[in-house]
Amino acid sequence: MNKDIDKAVSVLSRDGLVVYPTETVYGLGADALSESAIHRVYEVKKRPVGKPISVAVSDMEMLAAIASPDKAAWAFIEAFLPGPATVVVPAKRCLPPVLTGGTGDIGIRIPDHPVALELITSFDAPITATSANLAGMPSPTTREEVTVVYDFMIDVGGLPGTPSTVVDLTTRQILRPGADLERIAQFLRDME
Repeated sequence: MNKDIDKAVSVLSRDGLVVYPTETVYGLGADALSESAIHRVYEVKKRPVGKPISVAVSDMEMLAAIASPDKAAWAFIEAFLPGPATVVVPAKRCLPPVLTGGTGDIGIRIPDHPVALELITSFDAPITATSANLAGMPSPTTREEVTVVYDFMIDVGGLPGTPSTVVDLTTRQILRPGADLERIAQFLRDME
């Protein structure tokens, strides 16, 4: 696996696109701090610019470097990450504005998958965490289902397939139901 990680890091550092596994579906990774890499993600997904793209980080420290969650949001983050949840929190200025779609907020994941975490840790920077599919197509769980152009793929076989639940922690709303939904909904109710 290390050769794959090394190759993937090399591709990311040249603004390339890497398909990588998470505990849910295959993600499309690009350097989340590079505007040109992010524009490639929009291009290959045929995703409208202005629609935000989430990022994946490897730990709480990396999350704190790019976002400013409040105290209640941190409680949620500590309860559910790493795991199949994407949290929407205020972004820091170090992130390219194109990622936030002009909202000032960013969706962040800490994937609960050893390969994804090793990739982000080795790259030592956040990467995009959008699924490796054309906009509007099903999220891919195998190499055959990946519908976007990419430079390199870390293939680990079939993945479970339920996408992460997206939670806006600024409004305490579930934006997209997905994995671990009941536990997340209960936690949000308890936060009120």
